[in-house]
Amino acid sequence: MAAELHVELVAADRSVWSGAATLVVARTTSGDIGVMPGHQPLLGVLESGPVTIRTSEGGTVVAAVHGGFISYADNKLSMLAEIAELADEIDVQRAERALERAKAEADAAAERRADVRLRAVAGR
Repeated sequence: MAAELHVELVAADRSVWSGAATLVVARTTSGDIGVMPGHQPLLGVLESGPVTIRTSEGGTVVAAVHGGFISYADNKLSMLAEIAELADEIDVQRAERALERAKAEADAAAERRADVRLRAVAGR
């Protein structure tokens, strides 16, 4: 059996995903980071972006994450996000409409959120 780490992705309002993984890739304020079993302890600030989780079963879970924190120690990775949505939960047409509306209103924050949702869907 390959080495694995336990991952918890939690949003402010719910537990989004929990399970065993072999790799997690996330965007932090220091840049993109990949965490595998045995990684050095880590504490960082999550930026808005897709998070990719390679599960121990060989599958891939992608989530749109909007801010928060990431920590890793003792083969346990925790991500506490302000907002997090699994790619499978995202309504693509609604995200596309939100992106167009944000561009029309010059709302950079809303545009970024919609863009992250669409990139998460594309990465699943």
